[in-house]
Formats: sequence, structure tokens, C-alpha cells
Amino acid sequence: PATIHSTFERGISLALHLWPALTLAVQNNWGGPDSSDKRAWFAGAVSSELFPDISSMTPSQLATHISSSSSTTTSTSTPAEPDAEYIEEFLLNVMLDEFEVNVDDDSAYEVAESIIKIRKECLRGKFDEVEVLAKRYSDKKGSKVVFAKGKDQEEEEEWDTEDGEDDDEEGEEDEDMEDAPELVTETKKKEKQEPEIDEDGFQTVTRKKR
Repeated sequence: PATIHSTFERGISLALHLWPALTLAVQNNWGGPDSSDKRAWFAGAVSSELFPDISSMTPSQLATHISSSSSTTTSTSTPAEPDAEYIEEFLLNVMLDEFEVNVDDDSAYEVAESIIKIRKECLRGKFDEVEVLAKRYSDKKGSKVVFAKGKDQEEEEEWDTEDGEDDDEEGEEDEDMEDAPELVTETKKKEKQEPEIDEDGFQTVTRKKR
């Protein structure tokens, strides 16, 4: 029983470590500076608050519990095992309360189903699923979870980049257009008209039009 219990707790920890929503919350410290410690507490809370502790059971008590948990009828002699919906609700509440994350996809239910599968196999003395999760975690260890961008967003960003380049070109053209009037003005300044002298030798003065 003790080996089953410890292996099951390890499986819960692996399932939570492989949950992208929780990994993202820990990476960004959405649960505060101790977000990593909260995840470790999270795994222990799932085990201690949702599942009966079988570590101190005798082999006969464990056999009775396994038989009762796999039966369709409810037994009052042994503590009940939670279902996936109950685990999902617990996971969502902890994510919201401790990490301020509202998980609105089905990932919490998938984690809950994974925990149920681990529980059933561990009670039968099979630890294959835990080893599968351990292999997945080992392969992904050190990688970061990032938001996946949709195709439309990627195309929109590409268009934005192209528009930015066009804007720069248009900006250069606008600067050239602004320079043009100044060049024309300078040319006009250089073209001085010869003064008009009348018959008496006086210079004719003309008023500029406004």
C-alpha cells in the first residue's frame, strides 16, 4: 500500500507538471514568487483532499477498497473514490484561487481523467502510466510553454510588417515632396529681375501683390 500511495502521488505531480495551463502560470509567477512551491502543494492537495489514504491500509483492507471502488454500488465501509468531474472542479478552483487563472478549455478535465487512470492502475499494482508520464516530462523538461498563434494572427502580423515597410517608403516620398517647394523657392530667389529705369533715370518701383 505504501508503494502504491507514493507512486500515485508521483503520478499526480507529473500530471500537473505536464498541464500547460499550470506550467504557464508557474513560469509567469501568476501565483506569486512562490508559484513553483504552490504547484508542489497543489499535487499534495489533490492526493490528500480528494483520495482516501491507502498507505496505512493492510493488504486485506486494500483489497476490500479496490473491490469497493470498482463496484457500481456504493459502499459505506470504505471511503469513496472521486470521479473525473469532481477532480476537474477542484483543479479549476485551485487555479482560480491560487494562480488567478480561469481555465476555460477542457484541459482540466483531461488532467482529471489522467489522474483517474493513474489511480486505477496503481491500485492494481501497475505503474506503467506513471512511467509514461515520467518519460513525457523528461522529454519536455526545460521547455517553456508559449501561446500558440493562430493562422489568421500570423497572416495579420505579416501584413502589418508589409504595411510598415510601405509606410516608410511613403514617408520618404513625402519628405521628397516637402523638399521640392523649398527647392522651387530657392530657385525663384536666385532669379532676380532687372530694375526698370525710366527716361529720367529713376527706378520704377512696383508693389508686391498679396
